[in-house]
Amino acid sequence: MVTELWGAALYGDPCRECGFDWSISTDEAIQSVTNLPADFTRLLGERDGRETVPGLSWSAASYVCHVADNLRIWAERLSGARVSGVLEVPGYDQDLLAQARNYHDIGVGAALWSVQSATDLWLDSVASALAGHVVLIHATRGRMTTAEVVRSSSHDGAHHVWDVRRILGY
Repeated sequence: MVTELWGAALYGDPCRECGFDWSISTDEAIQSVTNLPADFTRLLGERDGRETVPGLSWSAASYVCHVADNLRIWAERLSGARVSGVLEVPGYDQDLLAQARNYHDIGVGAALWSVQSATDLWLDSVASALAGHVVLIHATRGRMTTAEVVRSSSHDGAHHVWDVRRILGY
């Protein structure tokens, strides 16, 4: 298995771009994910979400779609491991998923609904996975405890809230 850099090893601690602190507690990371739908709604609730900035290939609403998909995928993986005992999980190509789902054509209202529903699924899955002490074996990241998945998801959300702020402030 090839282990890729991820987390603080890849982004820095704190994250060189968004300032995410990788040493936050699991509870703090869960709370940050819990806040994502409201954070994105505050930023995009009155906009069409099609705003872009040079150097980024996705629109503001596309980032919300990505965060929703990422949360949903991790919820599925954690629940699958807990229910079936299959701990090995694959990676995925976020750009291919964005292309397949046509992020650029998804309206901001749908993206905000999606991130709320994905957050709800993620929270339920994480609670069960933490109680069951689930540890995943990621195809390229290696061993990942549920707490590490929680921090990874929290960083993904925080980083893309930062991206949307950057887009809107451009």
